[in-house]
Amino acid sequence: MNIQKGKTDFLMGIDKVDQLTAWLNEHPFINGVAFIGRSNVGKSSLINALFGKTTARVSKTPGRTRQINIFQFVVVNREAKTEDIFYLFDVPGYGYAEASKEMTNNWQDLLDTLFRLCNEKILLLNIQDARHPLQEPDIVFQDYIKTFDLETYVIFNKVDKLKTQSERSRLKNLMPDIYNSFKWVKQIHFASAEKGDGILAVEQSIVTYVMRQIET
Repeated sequence: MNIQKGKTDFLMGIDKVDQLTAWLNEHPFINGVAFIGRSNVGKSSLINALFGKTTARVSKTPGRTRQINIFQFVVVNREAKTEDIFYLFDVPGYGYAEASKEMTNNWQDLLDTLFRLCNEKILLLNIQDARHPLQEPDIVFQDYIKTFDLETYVIFNKVDKLKTQSERSRLKNLMPDIYNSFKWVKQIHFASAEKGDGILAVEQSIVTYVMRQIET
């Protein structure tokens, strides 16, 4: 089974809590995946590598995405000749210093609503920059999501930027500490959206999760 590239459709962008609440209440059986990370960690590029090259808009301006963008994607089982539809949530980046207080508060309310109403229904992928892992905003975010019962995977993107074996070893040596400190993190992946490294493993983890939700 795999994600069908180029079959991911944009549904809407939501920047108001009441709008998000209404949409989620109309779709009580949401099954899918949410992507979130600090600004400028390559989240949009990673989404495009997984779902098709024009799914998410890639911007050179950090913090540009200030709404939750919702997509539908298709998982194909060629052996069984079936197609299943799931949801993709592209969530605004956190830790953007130039965001206004009003914007930050609205972002927080959007996240609270999404995670509360999608409790146990979506896989959360926390994207981090492999060169700068576990920055303070990442740790604050992990501490925040522990109040929600969300299965969480950490994806270290841009591993191709690690030029020495020492850098790569230092990153991998963080794994035991991450699993120990953040019990809700169930998987850690190392990927490069630019080079394609690790993309298949992330894709298969997403597919395994969403298909498991159908069976339960």
